[in-house]
Amino acid sequence: MKIGVLGGGAAGFFAAIRCKENFPQAHVEILEKSSGVLSKVRISGGGRCNVTHNCFDPQILVKYYPRGKKELLGPFHRFQPADMVKWLEKRRVKLKTESDGRMFPISDSSETIIDCFLQESKKRKVVLRTNLPVAGIFPSENGFTIKDKQGNELRYDKLIVATGSNRKVWDWLAHLGHNIQKPVPSLFTLQNDLKSMHKLSGLSTDTAEISLNNGKFKERGPILLTHWGMSGPAVLKLSAFAARYFFEEDYKVPVKINWLAEETRESLQSLVQQRKQQFPKRKIKSDTFLPLPTRLYEYFVEEAQIPPDLLWSYLSKKQQNRLLLHINDFHFVTTGKTIYKDEFVTCGGVSLKEVNFKTMESKVIPGLYFAGEVLDIDGVTGGFNFQNAWTTAWIAAELG
Repeated sequence: MKIGVLGGGAAGFFAAIRCKENFPQAHVEILEKSSGVLSKVRISGGGRCNVTHNCFDPQILVKYYPRGKKELLGPFHRFQPADMVKWLEKRRVKLKTESDGRMFPISDSSETIIDCFLQESKKRKVVLRTNLPVAGIFPSENGFTIKDKQGNELRYDKLIVATGSNRKVWDWLAHLGHNIQKPVPSLFTLQNDLKSMHKLSGLSTDTAEISLNNGKFKERGPILLTHWGMSGPAVLKLSAFAARYFFEEDYKVPVKINWLAEETRESLQSLVQQRKQQFPKRKIKSDTFLPLPTRLYEYFVEEAQIPPDLLWSYLSKKQQNRLLLHINDFHFVTTGKTIYKDEFVTCGGVSLKEVNFKTMESKVIPGLYFAGEVLDIDGVTGGFNFQNAWTTAWIAAELG
């Protein structure tokens, strides 16, 4: 049997290696258009490679996927983060878990993962063809023909497509009868024109709640202030789940933030009253009584038009309401997006309705399998997109 794997990235390599594990006598080839391979693995996690996440319960794990939640539940029962950890450990690659659940090689180097895949593929005699720009996929009764731009033909009995967010490949698949969900950016930071807040770049809050005014999307977690707007886990997760909504609105969307997600308006009012009674002679601006960065608290006091020398005893009801509005009900309109570091993720791809998730085989073209981000699946930041790649590649390589 001759098996072709389109794409020399994470999903492609893992699928090819697993194919040789399952079918040792098969001839397996990876076809990669560029001269390099595993480029996304190399830059992931700032060059450390966020391999996966230590969420080992499939029911919880699927909640980190804005698209693919329902479809991945079954696959995660067959191959999940704990299985990937074991697979790597058998090859003497140990992972460590950070406080937020992200898992990295203990070497803190993506080269450890890359070397593992390269050595394993070489050991299994996977053929790697680089600098091979493919010009098209042509199914036949006996398998598939791949043509390169020089007109050369390569024939395979089975084909696994693991090309990630590749618009040309999506065009070919659409031509063959697949529906492609329109690709739009996911996992991005938000821009705004709050120039006075931009001066607070680098400050972060622990537990804020950010929501869109349509009430449909809401996330909790840290928010990081930047010189162009806002980032941090809560913002990135919101961008992923609301990716299509942001796109449809041209990234100009009304947003609301409660900077202290654990507090309500009523509880904040109670805290202010306690402060007024206990410390009436303290200056409001210099008395950071809430779990906020001092400079951010001072910013809210200034924006509420409270004089810098005003004492708690002289705080009026109007001034108090303005201050609490900034803390508990902060509104602004986004003006655009910024790609999050180099870890660009796309929402969109092959329609999930057209894939059998027990086998990862196309329902449209028999013998054609999918793995990774070529599908309309994407996860939030934290190792979830790689886990999708490992799981779908593992199942696709069974060629069921």
